Amino acid sequence: MNKGFLSVDEALAQMLGEARVVAEVEQVATLDASGRVLAEAQVSGMDVPPMDNSAMDGYAVRRADLAAPGATLRVSQKIAAGKPGSPLEPGTAARIFTGAPIPEGADAIVMQEHTEAAGDQVSVKQLPAPEQWIRRTGCDIRRGATILQAGVRLQPQDTGLAASVGIGTLPVRRRVRLGLFFTGDELVMPGEPLAPGRIYNSNRFTLRGLAGAFDCDMRDYGIVPDNLEATRAALRRAAAECDVIVTSGGVSVGDADFVKPAVEAEGSLLMWRIAMKPGRPLAFGRVGGAFFIGLPGNPVSSFVTFLLFVRPFLLRTQGIADIAPKAIEARADFDWTEPDSRREFLRARWNEGGGLDLFPSQDSAVLSSTSWADGLVDNPATQAIRRGDRVRFLPYAGLYR
Repeated sequence: MNKGFLSVDEALAQMLGEARVVAEVEQVATLDASGRVLAEAQVSGMDVPPMDNSAMDGYAVRRADLAAPGATLRVSQKIAAGKPGSPLEPGTAARIFTGAPIPEGADAIVMQEHTEAAGDQVSVKQLPAPEQWIRRTGCDIRRGATILQAGVRLQPQDTGLAASVGIGTLPVRRRVRLGLFFTGDELVMPGEPLAPGRIYNSNRFTLRGLAGAFDCDMRDYGIVPDNLEATRAALRRAAAECDVIVTSGGVSVGDADFVKPAVEAEGSLLMWRIAMKPGRPLAFGRVGGAFFIGLPGNPVSSFVTFLLFVRPFLLRTQGIADIAPKAIEARADFDWTEPDSRREFLRARWNEGGGLDLFPSQDSAVLSSTSWADGLVDNPATQAIRRGDRVRFLPYAGLYR
């Protein structure tokens, strides 16, 4: 451990210990609730399906009427989905379609492919098993069952599940108000002339996209000049309007780094140095009623620290119960022979052989490595990696939720 530096786990635990769940709850239409965080568990007020129904197009029969394969029955009625039929007459079959209610007296469905129809007669070529192709009432969901737990981000299938039991509105947490601003006199926006010594502000695009992935109510305050008063003013404005403030750049100790002193002047700084690579300068504190997270300016460092620190902090603030990243064990198809004294997060991607390849440059300024990769290899401090070793891999797919 580098002297005076917090470990990744220590820093994250400290941040999460400060996080507070947004208290306000809104009722939103179930049709519009995908992506929102459910505030209260949902209980079904009905059985699903609400009645016995057919899982196949075919014929509803009484098995007692089928003495042997080839038995022929009269077709006494036709039952479509949504239209209950009459009780099944003994010695007859009912033509039935998928989802249609099972007529009283039927105890099996013969699928269409196992029959031969002629006029109002049907010959059953293969005898059905008891209850075959019948979906019984409540076989999916029972009345009173909890169908959705609180603290989950609702996915499309979750809103469909709520709709299937007749829930028209859902209680969700208010969206977290996330403020972003970016420091650096060298930054310009794409489309503007690129004067000598200037660079395009890629972090603005990366962090806005990440904020959108986590369904935040985002406020973008743009590029803030490199001076103390402008930085303090931006912090005051963001703190008055947001729950969480995230900045990029200016958190180191250079003469042009004003974010750290601005936070200390307007609020309090709880930590600012982490033993990780990329991303050593990462600040956390409070300004007014808002939390503050200051990310490094290097594009890879900004991207990685957002995923590892801002992501779980936002999830906890949103009321998400499960915030741990979905790590998997994978085979390294590369050598990493000069590990750092800090915990490293290496950009890697899957290869056709099912192992991981490493991007040639792990420099924190090489943004192309993040786009090329499928995720991050979480490598302990000082640990070399040899081809064939098993490593801990954090796929992007598990970090964007």
